[in-house]
Amino acid sequence: MLGDMIAALSNFMYTYLLVILLVAAGLFFTVRNRFPQLRLLKESIRVVVERPEKEGSVSSFQALMVSTASRVGTGNIIGVSVAICVGGYGAVFWMWLIALLGGATAFTESTLAQIYKRRNPETGESYGGPAYYIEAALHSKPLAVLFALSLIATYAGGFNMLCSYNLQSTFSGYGFYNPELTPWIIGGVVALLTGYCVMGGGKRIIAFASTLVPIMGGLYVLVALVVIIMNLGLIPQVFGRIFAGAFDFQAIFAGFTGSAVMQGVKRGLFSNEAGVGSAPNAAASANVSHPVKQGLVQMLSVFLDTLVICSATAFMLLCSGVEPTAEMQGAPYVQQALSASFGTLGPVFITVAMVLFAFTTLIGNLYYVDNALAFLLGHVPSKRFMVVFRLVAMGLIFLGAGLTLDLVWNLSDVLMGIMVLINIPVIAILSRPAAAALRNYTRQRKEGKNPVFRAADIGLKEKTDYWN
Repeated sequence: MLGDMIAALSNFMYTYLLVILLVAAGLFFTVRNRFPQLRLLKESIRVVVERPEKEGSVSSFQALMVSTASRVGTGNIIGVSVAICVGGYGAVFWMWLIALLGGATAFTESTLAQIYKRRNPETGESYGGPAYYIEAALHSKPLAVLFALSLIATYAGGFNMLCSYNLQSTFSGYGFYNPELTPWIIGGVVALLTGYCVMGGGKRIIAFASTLVPIMGGLYVLVALVVIIMNLGLIPQVFGRIFAGAFDFQAIFAGFTGSAVMQGVKRGLFSNEAGVGSAPNAAASANVSHPVKQGLVQMLSVFLDTLVICSATAFMLLCSGVEPTAEMQGAPYVQQALSASFGTLGPVFITVAMVLFAFTTLIGNLYYVDNALAFLLGHVPSKRFMVVFRLVAMGLIFLGAGLTLDLVWNLSDVLMGIMVLINIPVIAILSRPAAAALRNYTRQRKEGKNPVFRAADIGLKEKTDYWN
């Protein structure tokens, strides 16, 4: 009964609200900022390797790794499989489109997070995110609180439960897997290991993510490239079927909830999180001379996630020769596709990759939650409070492993959708400071300067902890 209600709500949100909102917002931010995802792509790569001005501060690269740790996860493997098996080949095109437009959205929300970030008086470090720019710029404490609560429910609840489920599902192809018992055992182990990692606090999370994400992503893309090269002759056929499926409007409108458009948008958004309001929490922690620098870095993260890693998964699956079906959605399709290329080694590699992807996702998600809790409480939570909260979060990770595929996906989609419905209208209303900051940045770059930002330069009237 509960599962049916959540499924109906998810279908309503993504059929009538979020597809239109995400595409419209992406186009608005793209046009307003003059196609930054193409015009400033080279600049975003240059900025990401800059060192922070203050020794020991969080760098742009570290903030990118934390946000990528959350973005790059089980959705890049299992999510792509679900999208293709349910929505067909055309879902890949709609994932690409959402990522391309989402780059401009991610730029705007992360630039705003930097402009309105706060200073921790005890450590001197910065923090922030949507709850903070809603409160500072819109002066709406209730809306800021609602966003913070929805973020906690989404990341500590929906996303981490789904991540745990996806991880245990990759073991379903092994002989020892007992569907009644094994998910709970794996869920318990994952919960305990995650708890151990996050009890070390934010600094350990950043160090852990910064180390694992590049290794994890690089190995995964390398294996996907090997599969693609082994089946190079199928590439033209795969591209043909992607574009044919993307614009098969008769099939799309005949069953929209399972169409290429809806599945591509859902899984693309789940994967890159552009507009969800998560990455700005990491973006605000970076020590940069200009807010636009971190906006460009987070824009790059969207591309890395969807246009590189999700595309690698899609082509690895579609070039394998294994035809996707609705019954194979999730881990089974991925395992069969890799078995066709590597034999018994294929599923083993996916299991290892999923373990790495899952841990960086779980830890990155809880980093965002820490930030939201600090906002709600008005101060950094006490150690005792955080221990209790993290025990609850571990319990949700354990619970997620034993639920059903449809329930965990639909619950995550609904909770994520609520965040989008709050954050997108907010950043559209606040887009002027972000656009003005971008013009200020490009003008300084043309003058050969290393851009430095001052709030007065763009006529910003709201009081900020930085940039004065």
